[in-house]
Amino acid sequence: MKVALATGVVILLALAAALGYVLTQRTDDVQPDDAQSTAQVMREDSHVLDAGGAGSVRIVEFLDFECEVCAAFYPIVEDLRDEYAGRITYVVRYLPLPGHENSATSALAAQAAAEQGRFEDMYHLLLSRQAEWGEVTQSQSPIFRGYAEELGLDMDAYDASVTSTASLERVKADFDEATALGVTGAPTFFVDDKQLVLRDFDDLEAAIVDALDDGK
Repeated sequence: MKVALATGVVILLALAAALGYVLTQRTDDVQPDDAQSTAQVMREDSHVLDAGGAGSVRIVEFLDFECEVCAAFYPIVEDLRDEYAGRITYVVRYLPLPGHENSATSALAAQAAAEQGRFEDMYHLLLSRQAEWGEVTQSQSPIFRGYAEELGLDMDAYDASVTSTASLERVKADFDEATALGVTGAPTFFVDDKQLVLRDFDDLEAAIVDALDDGK
């Protein structure tokens, strides 16, 4: 078991390194204008935390689990999800930034949990406990695996997922689309498909209120 786990960690590190590489590269076969014309703020496979009712305001957050600002927004987001429950649809997409050593690895952990229907639970653990693992140069995949065990996930399935090319491509797809949409940093919020320019922590709620008023 230890040999298999060690092999899995090696594969995970290789995949994370590969993701870190591809995220820094621009594709030569797709022009920016073409990418922007086909880019969508939300996809069918995007992770929906809250599905609001008819006429709800849709918020899509592109986040990096290792981003300190994303972690700072996390409790604000949770308060807004409670306050506007039923009136907003809240969606999370991956934006692992190359400057963070464990951003890709944490995204792969979240995707592995998503495949077992536990994305939101892993989302909470990664952001609420970011201080345990963020801003270090060593791989924190053992910590993420510990979170998966804490959630009671099927660990064989988890290990297979975090080392799979399919998970890598799923995370990369969100990053590529964010780039095509003109996203340059995390967190970036879209409110009803309009990118929000943040100047203050209160700006997100203000945008939600404005969108709700417009929908009256």
